Amino acid sequence: MVGPPPPPPGSGEDDDSDVMIGPPRPPVGPSSDSEEDEEEENRYRIPLSNEIVLKGHTKIVSALAIDHSGSRVLSGSFDYTVRMFDFQGMNSRLQSFRQLEPFEGHQVRNLSWSPTSDRFLCVTGSAQAKIYDRDGLTLGEFVKGDMYIRDLKNTKGHISGLTCGEWHPKTKETILTSSEDGSLRIWDVNDFKSQKQVIKPKLARPGRIPVTTCAWDREGKCIAGGIGDGSIQIWTLKPGWGSRPDIYIEKSHSDDITGLKFSSDGRTLLSRSFDGSLKVWDLRQIKAPLKVFDDLPNNYAQTNIAFSPDEQLFLTGTSVEKESTVGGLLCFYDCSKLELVQRVGISPSCSVVQCAWHPRLNQIFATSGDKSQGGTHVLYDPTLSERGALVCVARAPRKKSVDDFEAPLVIHNPHALPLFRDQPSRKRQREKILKDPVKSHKPELPITGPGHGGRVGSTKGSLLTQYLLKQGGMIKETWMEEDPREAILKYADVAEKDPKFIAPAYAETQPEPVFAKSDSEDEEK
Repeated sequence: MVGPPPPPPGSGEDDDSDVMIGPPRPPVGPSSDSEEDEEEENRYRIPLSNEIVLKGHTKIVSALAIDHSGSRVLSGSFDYTVRMFDFQGMNSRLQSFRQLEPFEGHQVRNLSWSPTSDRFLCVTGSAQAKIYDRDGLTLGEFVKGDMYIRDLKNTKGHISGLTCGEWHPKTKETILTSSEDGSLRIWDVNDFKSQKQVIKPKLARPGRIPVTTCAWDREGKCIAGGIGDGSIQIWTLKPGWGSRPDIYIEKSHSDDITGLKFSSDGRTLLSRSFDGSLKVWDLRQIKAPLKVFDDLPNNYAQTNIAFSPDEQLFLTGTSVEKESTVGGLLCFYDCSKLELVQRVGISPSCSVVQCAWHPRLNQIFATSGDKSQGGTHVLYDPTLSERGALVCVARAPRKKSVDDFEAPLVIHNPHALPLFRDQPSRKRQREKILKDPVKSHKPELPITGPGHGGRVGSTKGSLLTQYLLKQGGMIKETWMEEDPREAILKYADVAEKDPKFIAPAYAETQPEPVFAKSDSEDEEK
């Protein structure tokens, strides 16, 4: 019932009380559920009616960054590349205008635009983060530290693979990175040679435990780090601050933390973990989380959380598990009621890793993929969203005209000719080496022709007298025709009767040979 209850009958009121003032009351009968659902959805104004996919990657898309105007989108993947999309320059084919490979053989783990959107930070599995300008040209990379120095405070940079990195939300010179070496570092973009600050998390026992993720708050006054031991540590930037955390949440999750996100007022922190949960923390009471949302499978270290522009909702993605029949989902939660509002299926077979809800465009971005493909899904509503995907979907690719003439490209490259080559081809080099007896290690041929004493000479003897005696038949070379075995056996009797060297040396100590009797004789007996 809407409005005050009707007066009980016989209350002594005038007959005029039967006259209804204002709009009629709604019917008491049950209203249709579909209308209620529509009202509920419209209350949050989630743009879900249309979808486009920015493709191009061959593996799961693990990193996403949209600039503040909403015109450029960066997507990084496990296929080691970063693709740059521009909504203003794209047509309905949705192709990227540039592709980068920051570090060969290293997965792209995080991307972040500067506050002015003129540069972006690229964090890969290597120990060095890279800075690019808006068009994808490299501006520099941060230095790698000395891995043989034990104390991380004395190294100039990270010594192990990076896990996460974010640009300062307000200051365009400051960057935060976290690494597997167990430290967080704050960098100045103008100095690639050394960091400004090293933060070592508080640990139960000494050692190196990786920092799996990091985040700034809305104003850039606090830093949060997710530590490999399951703790969340928060540092406040103030004069003379050190590595001791201001807020320390011990054993916040049972597995590695993959994403942290502050609310705009800095009082609430959301955390996402490999243990398949999302926790909501009130930073004024950190003994226990306000709410825990379970059954959110997560297999990727980059899975994050995002807020809606008005912070009524927050959303996160889920991973696909082997036996599960459910695909990758985007789950929306109400911030005030702390309850699940909606689940949106993004892909039946691919996991959802990173998500973002852009305030200017009012479009939701979700990266997905598996071992063989990857893409960024953009959800929008033509009535609620602006620009972004709407611009390029309406712009069809230009059809080729009959008059379009493209001359076939002929490339004249004189240095490709053998004449201009600096190095000869391998085949020619091999042939040349085979002709050279020294380089090819060719063995000497056997002596078959004329010569004497192993020396083959065309003069039939190196001395004049030898030559003359040979010609006259005085020197006869019998060894050429003789069998070598017979030549040796010739001296067998002499060696036995008149031994010179070996036999006399062993004559006194030589034992008498004792031969075994043959078995055949025993058998006969």
